Amino acid sequence: MLPIGTIIYLKEGTSKLMILNRAPILPSGENEEEGIWYDYSGCFYPQGLNPKEVFYFNEENIDEVIFEGFKDNEEERFQKLFQDWLQEEKPNIKKGTITGPME
Repeated sequence: MLPIGTIIYLKEGTSKLMILNRAPILPSGENEEEGIWYDYSGCFYPQGLNPKEVFYFNEENIDEVIFEGFKDNEEERFQKLFQDWLQEEKPNIKKGTITGPME
């Protein structure tokens, strides 16, 4: 799992994205109680966050890591807690898929 602030290119993408968060859960549309999760959300780099241009993607959609974000002890702890959460919740939350290029 890449840290927040990491700069990447997506497969078939032409613009750099910066990772904003990990495991965002979006409403599924079918049932507000359920959600769909992705590995990451990101925004255009260097422009920054525009709420109308937030991209959701998974590890397998990343083509190249340009710069890896900051890591410290808190990041390492988060990674462990996240993996524990994922093992527990994975059967309960549907993972989203990306089927086309995103730019």
